[in-house]
Amino acid sequence: MRHNQTSFFRLWWRSIDQQIIISLIILFCFSLILVTTSGAMVAARIGLDEHYFSSRQPFYLLIAIIIIILTSSLDKNQLKRLAILGFLVNVILLVLVKFYGYEVKGAVRWINVGGFSLQPSEFIKPLFAVVTGWLLSLKSEEEFPSFIICAILYFIVAGLLVTQPDFGMLVIVTAVFGVQLFVAGMPIFWIIFAFMTSIFGVLLAYFFLPHVTVRINSFLDPESSENYQVRKSIMAFEHGGLYGRGPGEGAVKQTLPDSHTDFIFAVAGEEFGAIICLVIITTFAFIVIRCLYKLINVEDKFIRLATTGIIAQFGLQSIINIGVTLNLLPTKGMTLPFISYGGSSTIAIAIGMGIMLGLTKQAPSVTQYKIQDIHL
Repeated sequence: MRHNQTSFFRLWWRSIDQQIIISLIILFCFSLILVTTSGAMVAARIGLDEHYFSSRQPFYLLIAIIIIILTSSLDKNQLKRLAILGFLVNVILLVLVKFYGYEVKGAVRWINVGGFSLQPSEFIKPLFAVVTGWLLSLKSEEEFPSFIICAILYFIVAGLLVTQPDFGMLVIVTAVFGVQLFVAGMPIFWIIFAFMTSIFGVLLAYFFLPHVTVRINSFLDPESSENYQVRKSIMAFEHGGLYGRGPGEGAVKQTLPDSHTDFIFAVAGEEFGAIICLVIITTFAFIVIRCLYKLINVEDKFIRLATTGIIAQFGLQSIINIGVTLNLLPTKGMTLPFISYGGSSTIAIAIGMGIMLGLTKQAPSVTQYKIQDIHL
């Protein structure tokens, strides 16, 4: 057994992009540190044990590591089938959320499945990118209506997200879908149409949904609004300066409600300073650029489109989260990948990154050594 496991991991390590794996480990380390320093204050405010968040995040990250290893060990066809099945299951869960979900901060996005709380909209992002990547890769086949099918799936997902409502997630899904259409070489008319439809959707949300109106107005005119968390976030960066106040020494996190999730980057800014913030940003940028670089010579359309969608989602979510904490973008409920506290978010991103690593791995392929051949 030990020899088989060693052989499996040796083959996996040789086939996978080791630089991306090391970069992900760096993000995991930042997560453990920042969730530990910020989670105690949040737990105390809501009446939980001070170690509630810091004791759970290592478990979520361990699950993420296992998912990345197992998922990236699959071959292209296995990943395709996994994504299609996962997408269908999560569409069903998104429907069930409407009837059986429970409310958190004014939105019904969570559902209990087998005693665990899940946010299906988190999982739909990478799976939708893979499914649309597969469908768009079939565009060259005669008379196959890839764009029409993708558009139908998009409107189904968009409609389900709007009913929650979860416009932050809808923005990500829409942007990633637009990137995939561009890479797939769709006629510019459809790309412009998709862009204009998105603008129209934002306008409708602004005029008819009060919480969207408040967020956009707060961003456009922060002085006349009560944009509490963003003001606290900017204050944290000001206090941190270049080198930070030191681990655990941040003061703003004591009054920042989402310091362990959506505004964890502000905690990094106050306690570790601008230099470490730049290290975090550089790590995210390296993962995105490294992945795109690997796609330059990839001829397989499915791999190119699916991987582009996944890495676009990863990069855009990072940009949105950091942009919100710096008051460069309107407030959205968006976690910082692999750093913010959260089970659904961490595991969903791990699925996406595992698929990306699996699609871009090099020979010798770990799939030559089947997981099921490891005898217990």
